[in-house]
Order: sequence, then C-alpha cells, then structure tokens
Amino acid sequence: MIHPSLLKRQRLLVWLFAGLILSTIVIGMGMGSAGVSYERLIPIITGNGTFKENFVLFSLRLPRIVITLLAGMALALSGSILQGITRNDLADPGIIGINSGAGVGVAIFFLFFPIEAGAFAYMLPVIAFISAIVTACLIYFFSSQRQSGLQPVRLVLVGIGFSLALSGTMIVLISSAEREKVDFIAKWLTGNIWGTDWPFVWALLPWLVVFIPFTLYRANRLNLLALSEPVAIGVGVSLEKERIILLLTAVALAASAVSVTGGISFIGLMAPHIAKALVGPRHQLFLPIAILVGGWLLLLADTIGHNLIGPNGISTGIIVAFIGAPYFVYLLLKK
Repeated sequence: MIHPSLLKRQRLLVWLFAGLILSTIVIGMGMGSAGVSYERLIPIITGNGTFKENFVLFSLRLPRIVITLLAGMALALSGSILQGITRNDLADPGIIGINSGAGVGVAIFFLFFPIEAGAFAYMLPVIAFISAIVTACLIYFFSSQRQSGLQPVRLVLVGIGFSLALSGTMIVLISSAEREKVDFIAKWLTGNIWGTDWPFVWALLPWLVVFIPFTLYRANRLNLLALSEPVAIGVGVSLEKERIILLLTAVALAASAVSVTGGISFIGLMAPHIAKALVGPRHQLFLPIAILVGGWLLLLADTIGHNLIGPNGISTGIIVAFIGAPYFVYLLLKK
C-alpha cells in the first residue's frame, strides 16, 4: 500500500511540472525571429490573428513544441523502463546504443530508398523501430550469460560499444551521399529537432497513446524486476518474458522519438533519477513524474537552443548533452 502522503506529493508534483510545461510552451510560442508578441497569443488562439500570425504560431512553432514535448516524454519513459529491467541506474536509450541503432535505420532509409512525401513521416518511426529492435536484441544477447542471465554493468559497456560502432557506421554511410542528405544526417547526429510539421506529431502520438498506459499498467512488474532475480522468481514473475516485453516497449518509445528528433541522449537518464529523488523508487509513483520531467527538460533545452543561443540557434541534443554528460559522470562515480 502506498502511503497517502506520497500520493499527495505525487499529485502536487504532477501539477507543478504540468505548470512548468505550460509556462515553457507559452514562452516558446512568443519567442523567435518572426514576431508574435505575447499580447497577441490569446487573440491568435481564439481565431482573431492575421494570416502571418496564424502561420507562424500554428504551422511553425506549435508543431515543433508538441513534437519536442512528446519526444521528451517517450525518451524519459524508455529510460525508466530500461533502468528497471536492467537494475542499472546508468541505462539510457542513447547511452546503450538503441538511439544509434534507430539512427542507422533512418539513415539507410533516407539515403537509399525512394521517399514518398505523404508516407515519409509515418514510415520513419516504423523503420527506426525495426532497426532499434535488431540493435537491442544484439545488445541483449552479448550482455547475457547462460548461467547468470542479464548482466547490468555488462549491458552498459556492450551498449556503449555498439553506440560507437553504429556512429562509425553512420559516418561511412554518409561519406558518399549527396550534400543535401549529408546535411540532414549530420543534423540528426547532433540531436537537431527536424520533424516540425503536424504529420510528424500524428506519427509519434499513437506510440505514446499505446505505450504510456501499457507501461503504467505493468508498473508493478517493473517494481519486481527492479528487485533481485531470486525475489522476482519467487513471487512468480517470468523474468525473460517480462524483460523482453518491456524491452520492446522501451525500444519502441525511444525509436519513435529519435526518428523525428535525432540522436538525443541523457533525457532517459536524468528524468527517472529526478522523479525517484522526489517520490521514491516505486514505479507507480515516479513514472508519471518522469514522463512530465522528460517532456519539460527537452522542451526547455529546445527553447534555449533554438531561440537564445546565436543567430541560428544550436542543436537541442547539444544543450541536453551539456547538462546530461556531467550528470552521467556524477552517477558513474557515485554508483
């Protein structure tokens, strides 16, 4: 049974981070080179804006804001699942190579296959998912031992190795590609939010609609998997079956996100830790907080990188890395 005080704290934190997300959205809607003043936001939203104001807000800024928010939520939930099933606080879809695996699939699809404009946005998450699944299966295979099962530390080391190898593969793929396509892949590698049209929102949204409720439903299983293997087996959990189901869920969430945002790491690492520090390690409590924290962190990083740094901005992935890399080192030394 969860103590009522923890439930009350969780509700307060949900409202707090929802408020931070809303405030950041409002700030982002009023920032940018094309002028839309804050005083004009309510008239524009209520249908009284000019053609230029409507175009800037509804065709340029809002799609980018929504896609960034959704991607941050997906990456945070993916990281939470990976940390639970591996019992490793350093697990993150970007660090252990899943994002790189998805990126190689996206690069091959973009460089070598004919692209239909209407289906492009909807095909990318599927291609990224297939490629990430292959990568995750290989990482899982090399991280497991027949006698002792999955080795959490080994998984991180193998994942980092795969991430480096796949990044090298990406460079080889683009070395002989056309200049325009090379520019796209280069931006993808740095975590540049590029899927900024409404079709990309509709392509990403179903993955979250399906997998967020599914993960919350399996929260108690994640609690058991986070314990020692003998305890989980003793209460009747089928370890390999649950790990595979939840690993597929984590891969699907990460792949769908990075297919439209590029190679962004550390959101899946930081958000679960922040949530656990606030409400404790029970997944029923911290998963909703982690989802909101991840969405807000990526939205904040994109707002800073896109609007405040330099005339052309800086990639969101670089802003996140400035925050996440020192945090990763801190966790590595601590654990």
